[in-house]
Amino acid sequence: MTGGRESAADEWVDDHAGPVVRPYAVTGGRARPVTGTFDLISLVTATRADTGAESGLGPEHLAIVALCQRIQSVAEIAAHLDLPVGTVRVLLGDLVARSLVEVREPRATSAGLPDESVFEAVINGLRAL
Repeated sequence: MTGGRESAADEWVDDHAGPVVRPYAVTGGRARPVTGTFDLISLVTATRADTGAESGLGPEHLAIVALCQRIQSVAEIAAHLDLPVGTVRVLLGDLVARSLVEVREPRATSAGLPDESVFEAVINGLRAL
């Protein structure tokens, strides 16, 4: 370091987290998924465990597939991976396009509103906090 300034390499490293990567770098600058919209409570599950033969997948893609060996909501994926929801949606679009994950959208009633059980689950979750 010269003159009290950090070097360019040091600016991209957090003492506790390690290297810092901006969300737009993770998605290749994309802001929208190639397919799907992915509600926060949409349920995601991996279609297979082995993704070793897939090329073009980043570490975040692989982390989502590993995490989704058990059913997870979009919000849970974002929280576990400490990524913005928008970034997770873009990555999920990539994985759906490759058939590596399946996404089940929440059920809606005829009025287009979520089922009453969804509201009950949200209220119970908030009370648990």
